Amino acid sequence: MTTTTLGSLTWERAVDRPDLLADPTAAALRAWSDADPAVADAVLVTAIDPDLADTAAMTEAYDLPLEASVNCVLVAGRRAGEEKVAAALVRATTRADVNNAVKRLLDVRKASFLPMDRATAESGMEYGGITPLGLPAGYRVLADATVAADHPALGGVVVVGSGLRRSKVALPGALLARAPGVEVVEGLALA
Repeated sequence: MTTTTLGSLTWERAVDRPDLLADPTAAALRAWSDADPAVADAVLVTAIDPDLADTAAMTEAYDLPLEASVNCVLVAGRRAGEEKVAAALVRATTRADVNNAVKRLLDVRKASFLPMDRATAESGMEYGGITPLGLPAGYRVLADATVAADHPALGGVVVVGSGLRRSKVALPGALLARAPGVEVVEGLALA
């Protein structure tokens, strides 16, 4: 089993450690790896203290650059009685432009963050660990273009949730931007 060190953490191939992934995340990763075998070696996972799952605490505790972390927030809105849900992926040094960019992309009157209980129930993931890998099929996955940009932090690798609070996933930002269902959007994030 191959391991890599990022920050002060030791990372392993995520396909070899489904115990560190939420069930929907593990299933999505298996399907993606089956379609593209290079994914199996590129997507890594590590265990963390679940009390340190929040981005600021995790990056400080494990010597990871904040710029390498990508947050995944779930947003919903309605138009003409139809609800539309999306995940917005932005670097941790920014925030999702929910009131303009996300609202416009969803073509809704108002966009709001999904309540925590609904987000966890529908995604099958834990709050603080929600990831774009394995979200329900009806969700759009919008990634700010900076997620895919070749950022020097961690050599272009980004850190996202695993679906669980007790672990994190790392993969090249450019690969995350090519994950099934991901739409890359310029200007999704605000500084």
